[in-house]
Amino acid sequence: MIGRNVPDVTLKTRVRDESIEGPNPFRWEDVQTGALFAGKRIVVFSLPGAFTPTCSNEQCPAFERYYDDMKAKGVDEVYCLSVNDAFVMYQWGKQLGLKKVKLLPDGSGDFTRRMGMLIRKDHVGFGERSWRYAMVVDDGKIVAWREEPGINDEGLDDDPYGESSPDNVLEWLEAHPR
Repeated sequence: MIGRNVPDVTLKTRVRDESIEGPNPFRWEDVQTGALFAGKRIVVFSLPGAFTPTCSNEQCPAFERYYDDMKAKGVDEVYCLSVNDAFVMYQWGKQLGLKKVKLLPDGSGDFTRRMGMLIRKDHVGFGERSWRYAMVVDDGKIVAWREEPGINDEGLDDDPYGESSPDNVLEWLEAHPR
């Protein structure tokens, strides 16, 4: 993975638009990942799904806690990517009270597929999801990669979490200042 460029795909997002009246003042906005990563140092962590136990109780809140530490090490932004739609990601972010980490919906799994991290979690009724990983991207190029061991489609995992933790990402950032 290291040295590869991140995939340039379109993510379907929703953005608040005060010109829209009613209880749902949001409009669709396509985000090109190529442009999103251009000229910046970005931390991305990907996980199996919004509202799932490890993702909600450990991984996403931990990256939120470490956000300022990562920014202090030269990171421009921290993104959480999941194979969920924009509506789910928005509600999940609200429930978690996220203020710093930005959520990226990969609803069709295009980014995750191109990363080689799309797996099947049919054994728990999820369908296609992302394997858990974290990376540092400099100007669109992957410069650091942390992947949970045992990637598989057979449900042979107990949802491993450790390699892709913010502690490990921060340790890499400290050793590779910008």
